[in-house]
Amino acid sequence: MNRKSPSPSSVSPSASPPSAAPLGHSSDRRLPELTVRGVLLGALITVVFTAANVFLGLKVGLTFSSSIPAAVISMAALRLLPGANVLENNMVQTQASAAGTLSSVIFVLPALVMMGWWQGFPFWLTLALCAAGGMLGVLFTIPLRRVMVVQSNLPYPEGVAAAEILRAGAAPAEGSADGSGGSGLGDIAAGGLVAGLVSFSTGGLKVLGEGLSLWFSAGAAVFRLPMGFSLALVGAGYLVGIGAGVAMLLGLVIAWGVAVPLLTGTQAVAAAATPQATAAAAAAQVRFIGAGIIAVGAVWTLVTLAGPIARGLKASFAGMAGGPLGAAGAGTAGQRAPAPRTEQDLPPRWIGALALLLVAALAATCAAFLAGAPQDVRGAGVLAACAVAFAAVFGFLVAAACGYMAGLVGSSTSPISGVGIVAMVLVSALLLAVGAETGAGGARLAVALALFTTAAIVAVAAISNDNLQDLKTGWLVGATPWRQQVALLIGCAVGAAVVAPVLNLLYEAYGFTGALPRPGMDPDQALAAPQATLMLAIAQGIITHRLNWTMILTGVAIGAALIVVDQVLKRTSPAARLPVLAVGIGAYLPPTATAPLVVGALLSWAVGRALRRRAAAAGAAGAAGADGGGAGRVRRAERRGTLLACGLIVGESLVGVALAAVIGFSGHAAPLALAGPAFEGAAQWLGLAVFVLVLGLYARHLLTSP
Repeated sequence: MNRKSPSPSSVSPSASPPSAAPLGHSSDRRLPELTVRGVLLGALITVVFTAANVFLGLKVGLTFSSSIPAAVISMAALRLLPGANVLENNMVQTQASAAGTLSSVIFVLPALVMMGWWQGFPFWLTLALCAAGGMLGVLFTIPLRRVMVVQSNLPYPEGVAAAEILRAGAAPAEGSADGSGGSGLGDIAAGGLVAGLVSFSTGGLKVLGEGLSLWFSAGAAVFRLPMGFSLALVGAGYLVGIGAGVAMLLGLVIAWGVAVPLLTGTQAVAAAATPQATAAAAAAQVRFIGAGIIAVGAVWTLVTLAGPIARGLKASFAGMAGGPLGAAGAGTAGQRAPAPRTEQDLPPRWIGALALLLVAALAATCAAFLAGAPQDVRGAGVLAACAVAFAAVFGFLVAAACGYMAGLVGSSTSPISGVGIVAMVLVSALLLAVGAETGAGGARLAVALALFTTAAIVAVAAISNDNLQDLKTGWLVGATPWRQQVALLIGCAVGAAVVAPVLNLLYEAYGFTGALPRPGMDPDQALAAPQATLMLAIAQGIITHRLNWTMILTGVAIGAALIVVDQVLKRTSPAARLPVLAVGIGAYLPPTATAPLVVGALLSWAVGRALRRRAAAAGAAGAAGADGGGAGRVRRAERRGTLLACGLIVGESLVGVALAAVIGFSGHAAPLALAGPAFEGAAQWLGLAVFVLVLGLYARHLLTSP
């Protein structure tokens, strides 16, 4: 696996394919892929994972990627049935992966209840909005598959991890060219067991802390040294590699080493009772700096990729001209030769027709959303047309940028809510430009429409992340792309049908911060829905002209400076690059999420460097044999490291799903806890000790493996 962090310029049709070339079935061998039993199993997994993600997202503001745990569950279930193969497993995983991504709409939709526009979540409106946005995300990224998946060096950490799991779980003849499937499953199981036990001890029993932060003060300035103990994020960082890891570390330093101390030191935020509370108030503003950097990085990525994407679109549509039985190149007598099975996307005419149908559905949904608004029919129609047109056009641009971000850092850590912030700012500005806030109740209507439009864009962005990640997995195992695309369209429909009932259930049971459905409910039990609260604040601030632009423009300026630095590095030292998007991600994400990602990237670099040194020493001593010498050992260790990283992600994800189900059924935040708040300090240090121990065992296992 090539772990070098790519720059936007590396995504080019002329770029060499990544070292992780497809090792699955050959293009001329056909096996069952999109089967009825697979669709039913994928739908069941989608329902369960969507419900778990909606709950966790509303409670803590984070969701997990369901792609990898879906692959593991699919393998375990289909192995009990005759005729299962790695490609059928891949289709189940592709369909179920929509659960971890489409649920990102909860970062916006609860704001409509918080502002009183909705009194609950209407089923058909929510279903249509989520399904139309999600399916558009699938269609928008299909033409980008060749340029961003096949012809680029983007690492796609979760896509590669899912492919490794599928190939390792297959029989040697089906999933692994070297016949190492059993050994691969052992490494995955070992990593999954360790991460699962740690996650259960952390999130379930509460005997280990989830993170540890050391706080320092210099006058009024507050500094924080954070560390989260998520082994899944360590695994993701290991797969991402050192380039993106260093960039995210820079973003963390910008946010918590410079911006937060500066704000707290100058009393730009109101002093709270404790330094931690004061820093938290500052961090809420500093996140807008990260959003500004992400916005500049996304725009720069689109500018840089404009040429490659245009050429890739031309090549993709030319190759897809014949449909699923498409053509590539000329055959005899001027006839087009059939494209290989592994290069067959949905045909352009289907993509165009489906896209127009979905845009029409989105327009109808928007019109229904505005029904009863205090505006005349013509005015409401103009607003709906502007909103839908913006969602379609900006959605396509977001699809390309989010596909790149997913390839760079993975779907789990790709900042969808950051993209939502950018979309919210732009759509609110558009609505101001057309005078949506004027008239009786106009400001309230403009805020609601901005939230609705942003929810559609978030759905597009989330599925764009997921689709390219899944297509990377499929390319590595030898799947048929158009079948994967159909599977993900089905997953979007199933996932969209689950969102509204789960949201209504949780709202009626707990309520949201500032929005309780019934009098007498305990506000301390309300779900925080942090991203939705932020989105509502942004929309209201822009529409009412009360938003502080200082932080966003600061992030834009920092992002522009980082682009200049990256271009200088590109010319002076091509091997050293500074991915601006990764810097923005590091500044935007919570520090306890960024830190373990950086640790995983550093672990990957340190282990790889030690292995290469040993290989060089073995070669100099003449000790290398045909396959058992230094180079072979490095290759085996790198594969085992990748599989262990996959296991860490799988183990923590599966335990997270199980704990979410237990919490949801019990109605308590910590139903399995053995320790109370008084043990929190000791649990943090115990968590740190276990975290360091696992890292040491990880490195030792790779360095001492034969």
